[in-house]
Amino acid sequence: MPTGTVTLLLADVEGFERLWETQPEQMTAALARLDRAASEIVPAHDGVVAIEPGARDSFMAAFAHATDAVACAVELQRAPLSAIRLRVGVHTGEVRLSDAGDYGGPTPERAGRLRDLAHGGQILLSGITRDLVVDQVPDDTWLTDLGTHQLGDFPRPERVVQLCHSDLDAEFPPLRTTGSSVPHGLPVQLTRFVGRVTLTNDVVKALSENRLVTLAGPGGVGKTRLAVQVAAQAVAEFDGNVWFVDLTPLTGPEMVPVAAIRALGLPDQPGRSAVETLARFLGDRRALLVLDNCEHLIDVCAELTVSLLGGCPQLTILTASREPMGVAGELTWRVPSLSLTDEAIELFVDRARLSRPDFSIAVDDTAAVREICDRLDGLPLAIELAAARVRMMSLTEILDGLRNRFRLLPGVRAGVRGKKTLGGSVDWSHALLSEPERTLFRRLAVFRAGFDLDAARVIGDCDPAQQHEVLERLAQLVDKSLVLAENAGDRTRFRILETVRHFAMAKLRESGEADEVRTRHRDYYAAMAALLDSPADADSVKVNYEGRLTDGTVFDSSYMN
Repeated sequence: MPTGTVTLLLADVEGFERLWETQPEQMTAALARLDRAASEIVPAHDGVVAIEPGARDSFMAAFAHATDAVACAVELQRAPLSAIRLRVGVHTGEVRLSDAGDYGGPTPERAGRLRDLAHGGQILLSGITRDLVVDQVPDDTWLTDLGTHQLGDFPRPERVVQLCHSDLDAEFPPLRTTGSSVPHGLPVQLTRFVGRVTLTNDVVKALSENRLVTLAGPGGVGKTRLAVQVAAQAVAEFDGNVWFVDLTPLTGPEMVPVAAIRALGLPDQPGRSAVETLARFLGDRRALLVLDNCEHLIDVCAELTVSLLGGCPQLTILTASREPMGVAGELTWRVPSLSLTDEAIELFVDRARLSRPDFSIAVDDTAAVREICDRLDGLPLAIELAAARVRMMSLTEILDGLRNRFRLLPGVRAGVRGKKTLGGSVDWSHALLSEPERTLFRRLAVFRAGFDLDAARVIGDCDPAQQHEVLERLAQLVDKSLVLAENAGDRTRFRILETVRHFAMAKLRESGEADEVRTRHRDYYAAMAALLDSPADADSVKVNYEGRLTDGTVFDSSYMN
């Protein structure tokens, strides 16, 4: 019996007990034929029968080569066994012999669980076995991907592939699962995906035209959920080869490729790096790899992306990050907040009903819900957290509580991702900034209605000699989704989401420079207003500062607080 890396073929008779009770004579003859077939066909393909079939309805065969096991499986199914139909599972893994001389451990157990998914006449291969034989399947044989499924209580789901032959049935009912299907390695979503139909379709189309697409946006805007929705919708386009890699818990850059091979269910391969293992597995396969939460490991993610795209010609990568990868060929898609006219309100109502099933809004309540969503900048995370409060607060009380949104919306438990909070989401982005970027970020909190580059230079740094560096730092804050850049005619305006600005203002107060920055802000706009009082200069000032004046910035008295 072979040891080490072995391919196991497990087979049993479908409906054995029922057939034995209703057709005992026919079953006696059929089992004898199965015994003879196994004892002849298995050795003919260089296999060893590990469990003799004569005493029971199932048997195991071991092979040193996966191609031999696959050829054997086809011949067994083609054998004339009369009243019985075999269910066959083929899986490759490490095995060792027990003191009793038989196989034990996870490999035969996983092979058995795989076989249990099958119907009579069906042959199922594990993902590992499929990858070993995909280029060497027997004549008139082909493979059909059936997705990724949970095998009993094994922690890692298994990719399942059907081995088909022109002489055998190829159409079967759905696999005999217990409803624990894990489609194509994507995380299971426990809530309804709301809105963003057009956006989802647009990103799916972008994936067909670009090999690297990054969903960028601030924390809480819904990048991860959108990425999963896009990937699920694109599964067919990538022949089911879609995998999701969550980088949130990683702290060291060396763990990124390791996390990827774990997500793909690949074993460590001695003598090969994790990147080499990934590239070898993906090869020429048409596949989609989703890298989620890349911002804290952006450099190594960029390196991995370049390496895999260069070595795997049909691979497409979708990343979700608070800033782009910054590599050639990357399409950056800025994820917007939810529409306040419909999407945000629909999300609030949907999540509120999870906390209070009888929740509904009357016509008079719509304005209050819209104002809640507006104050929360249409951020899905913030809206979900606010909606959860309806179990103990009225809409008016929620609105009043938003004066201190980080205390009102502390968070919800989110499984392995730990405590998911609004404040924690913004704090995560803030922690990734350099010290000069943090300084500019908190100083920009004094702008309530947006600003332009000239204003940012003055308020961002009082030293005229250093103001040229503000542009570079501002660009970094835009890239990291903490500041939004918007076109306003022939000028660019910048603004900070109100939720993020609350956080930045708290940091400004903690820094001890709030009074100084507010004074600089007041003097800057007071000087501009004074120029407008001069008839000789009014026209030129109005032209020069058109972008600043049209949004009410100068005349908002709250700026002088």
